[in-house]
Amino acid sequence: MDTWKLVKPRTAAGGAVWRSRDGTLFKRTGGIEVRDEARFQRMLAEQGFPVPRIVQTGRGQEGFFFVEQSLGTQSLHDMAIRDTQETGAVRQTTVDTAAKVSARLLTAQLRTAAPSGQAADWVRRAGFVDTVFAENPDLDTHRTCTALDTVSTRLSGVPVSFGHLDYGLPNVFPTGVIDWQHHTLVPVGFDVYPMLDIAAFKGGDRGYIFTRSQRRSYLAALDEVSENLAGLRLSRFLGDFLLVKCFFFLALMRPKDPNDRRKQAKWAYRRKLLALGLDSYERDHRIDTAAFPTLTAFLTDYDRKDG
Repeated sequence: MDTWKLVKPRTAAGGAVWRSRDGTLFKRTGGIEVRDEARFQRMLAEQGFPVPRIVQTGRGQEGFFFVEQSLGTQSLHDMAIRDTQETGAVRQTTVDTAAKVSARLLTAQLRTAAPSGQAADWVRRAGFVDTVFAENPDLDTHRTCTALDTVSTRLSGVPVSFGHLDYGLPNVFPTGVIDWQHHTLVPVGFDVYPMLDIAAFKGGDRGYIFTRSQRRSYLAALDEVSENLAGLRLSRFLGDFLLVKCFFFLALMRPKDPNDRRKQAKWAYRRKLLALGLDSYERDHRIDTAAFPTLTAFLTDYDRKDG
């Protein structure tokens, strides 16, 4: 009997993710980047980041690999879906668990933070701004660039640390965070503060939503950490982080086929979210994702106008 069962191919790289038959271990395989990822993850563990413990590294027929302990069978994404199916809403206990894991990550990031680097360059890279402007040249305006400059200026004083870049409920478990493949330096807070807002960018089809009260309690738990360790509430930069997310979620959305109505509509939807985010950010440097329309609601209006 095979020891490992394929889970999925690795994104943006060769190789794959495998699960042991008893479910207690995961193996990640691929090129030399897998070796580097294992070294990086071990370094994070030494610095107190909530990451899976690596139990083996090596090189085999499938290339480089490392084996890590499983963090459990249910991610916070799975828990939120289960909550909604059972009660019609995400339980506060699930939000509290998210806050505890995020607080651990934020603590490690603040304790290993370095002075901010080139915030303007980071904003353009993290938001795939050049890609967004290439696909949406009408958005490359003085107004939009002014907002991005404001984000860069506001984030210029925020320290940087190693970030996950794909931090969200599917990669977070009650005991830690998996899948550090796309790590890089980020302003501290960029991973954890927008976590509960990400569902709003998915069009309401994640199977759950978070209330304003739940998002407030989550942010309050993080601010307690940032005030104690850095002397400021990093939630003041949530709007800046979310404007970057507005660009990120619009990147690579323009369909190659102009007759593909489904993809055209989703592209238009993400453009709408950026427009709403930009309007809100210009007013008070905040973005309330609860005001974003669901994809279903947007499509109803979109189809009516198109018809």
